Amino acid sequence: MQPRHGDSPGADASGFSPTRPATASLREFIELTDQFERAIATELEVNPTDLAAMEHLLMGGPLGPTELARRVGISAGAATTSIDRLVALGHVTREPHPTDRRGTLVVPQPASRDRAMGRLMPMIMGIDGELDSFTDAEQEVITRYLAQVVERLRMHASPRASEVES
Repeated sequence: MQPRHGDSPGADASGFSPTRPATASLREFIELTDQFERAIATELEVNPTDLAAMEHLLMGGPLGPTELARRVGISAGAATTSIDRLVALGHVTREPHPTDRRGTLVVPQPASRDRAMGRLMPMIMGIDGELDSFTDAEQEVITRYLAQVVERLRMHASPRASEVES
């Protein structure tokens, strides 16, 4: 990134902004994704943790509370609290596990799934449809670039060793 003065478009609080339009667009995409998730959370009347739990349940189907906690990255106690809130809002139910008589599954409710997917699918399909304006060769370049961006983000997504030890 190149230093820029604070009033430059795309500049952050430190005065730096991306030097290339594609990088600036990715930054804006990340910000808009966060805004979109907040809008869905508001519409569903859930907090970010509960929304993350719902996303895992909607995409992966029913899960046990321990597995849900692991996927969301929260403690078992926090998962229980989140599940309690989601049950109270009618987004999920707790049901007996079909093969473990002591176990429970957290099951997303169809009406809640339909409500969330009704908001998500038009956005997902619209983004996917944008590729139709590019040739197959251009799509391959876009796909390769985005795969490299994803890999770069993945490399930096984990806490640094010094942060884990603290």
